[in-house]
Amino acid sequence: MKVQVKEWGDSQGVRIPEEILEDAGISMNEMLNIAVINGAIILSKTFRHKTLEERTAEFGERLDLDGEYDWGEPVGREVW
Repeated sequence: MKVQVKEWGDSQGVRIPEEILEDAGISMNEMLNIAVINGAIILSKTFRHKTLEERTAEFGERLDLDGEYDWGEPVGREVW
Protein backbone atom coordinates (compact mmCIF):
# COMPACT_ATOMS: atom_id res chain seq x y z
CA MET A 1 0.00 0.00 0.00
CA LYS A 2 1.31 3.44 -0.88
CA VAL A 3 0.70 6.61 1.13
CA GLN A 4 1.77 10.18 0.46
CA VAL A 5 3.59 12.54 2.81
CA LYS A 6 1.47 15.69 3.18
CA GLU A 7 1.82 19.01 4.93
CA TRP A 8 0.20 19.03 8.37
CA GLY A 9 0.47 22.48 9.94
CA ASP A 10 4.19 23.25 10.31
CA SER A 11 5.06 19.53 10.01
CA GLN A 12 4.50 16.68 7.62
CA GLY A 13 2.30 13.65 8.14
CA VAL A 14 1.14 10.36 6.68
CA ARG A 15 -2.38 9.04 7.12
CA ILE A 16 -2.42 5.41 8.16
CA PRO A 17 -5.42 3.45 6.86
CA GLU A 18 -7.75 1.98 9.50
CA GLU A 19 -7.19 -1.60 8.30
CA ILE A 20 -3.43 -1.24 8.84
CA LEU A 21 -4.00 0.06 12.38
CA GLU A 22 -6.39 -2.80 13.12
CA ASP A 23 -3.91 -5.37 11.81
CA ALA A 24 -1.21 -3.87 14.06
CA GLY A 25 -3.54 -3.74 17.08
CA ILE A 26 -3.18 0.03 17.39
CA SER A 27 -6.06 2.09 18.81
CA MET A 28 -7.00 5.71 18.19
CA ASN A 29 -4.88 8.16 20.28
CA GLU A 30 -2.43 5.42 21.31
CA MET A 31 1.15 6.61 21.85
CA LEU A 32 3.76 5.08 19.54
CA ASN A 33 7.55 5.02 19.42
CA ILE A 34 9.09 6.22 16.15
CA ALA A 35 12.61 5.38 14.98
CA VAL A 36 14.66 5.27 11.81
CA ILE A 37 16.45 1.96 11.29
CA ASN A 38 18.47 1.37 8.12
CA GLY A 39 16.57 4.14 6.34
CA ALA A 40 13.14 2.78 7.30
CA ILE A 41 10.71 4.63 9.58
CA ILE A 42 9.52 2.22 12.27
CA LEU A 43 6.42 2.83 14.40
CA SER A 44 5.97 0.56 17.41
CA LYS A 45 3.66 0.33 20.40
CA THR A 46 5.10 1.80 23.60
CA PHE A 47 3.42 -0.48 26.16
CA ARG A 48 4.71 -3.87 27.11
CA HIS A 49 4.40 -5.92 30.25
CA LYS A 50 7.36 -5.59 32.58
CA THR A 51 9.28 -8.64 33.74
CA LEU A 52 9.35 -9.55 37.42
CA GLU A 53 12.97 -8.36 37.53
CA GLU A 54 12.02 -4.96 36.09
CA ARG A 55 9.20 -4.58 38.58
CA THR A 56 11.34 -5.47 41.60
CA ALA A 57 14.07 -3.07 40.42
CA GLU A 58 11.53 -0.25 40.77
CA PHE A 59 11.22 -1.12 44.49
CA GLY A 60 14.91 -1.24 45.36
CA GLU A 61 15.40 -4.89 44.32
CA ARG A 62 13.37 -5.91 47.40
CA LEU A 63 10.49 -8.33 46.93
CA ASP A 64 8.55 -9.16 50.09
CA LEU A 65 6.60 -12.36 49.63
CA ASP A 66 5.86 -13.24 53.25
CA GLY A 67 2.13 -13.46 52.53
CA GLU A 68 0.92 -10.69 54.84
CA TYR A 69 0.94 -6.92 54.73
CA ASP A 70 0.08 -4.57 57.59
CA TRP A 71 -2.34 -1.97 56.25
CA GLY A 72 -2.50 -0.19 59.63
CA GLU A 73 -5.46 0.44 61.88
CA PRO A 74 -9.03 0.46 60.49
CA VAL A 75 -10.17 3.91 59.37
CA GLY A 76 -13.75 3.18 58.38
CA ARG A 77 -16.18 0.30 58.82
CA GLU A 78 -13.73 -2.47 57.91
CA VAL A 79 -14.38 -5.86 59.48
CA TRP A 80 -11.30 -7.65 60.82
